[in-house]
Amino acid sequence: MSLDDVMDLVTEQLGNLTGLDATLAFDFGDDGAIAIDATQTPPVLIGQDTDEVDCTIRLSIENFKKLVAGDLNPMFAYTMGKLKIDGSLGIAMKVASRFED
Repeated sequence: MSLDDVMDLVTEQLGNLTGLDATLAFDFGDDGAIAIDATQTPPVLIGQDTDEVDCTIRLSIENFKKLVAGDLNPMFAYTMGKLKIDGSLGIAMKVASRFED
């Protein structure tokens, strides 16, 4: 799965982030990153500049795919080090709960 595929997948999931009232990023290491502005309704992708976000979630593209599909529990991934968080843990928990539904 490429970064473009991930961006398509995130675009499909943006509705789940409505009302989050935060900016966040998914950082896939060497594969790139994407930032989302969920202070707007509907939330929008704001590109790959992840410097000015409230929360950055770092994980592999493969684990992101599993997370969105419901095949990876976010708390398990965090505990096992498959997912790392910079910034607001509260925002990360809200994001995870919205993808679990």
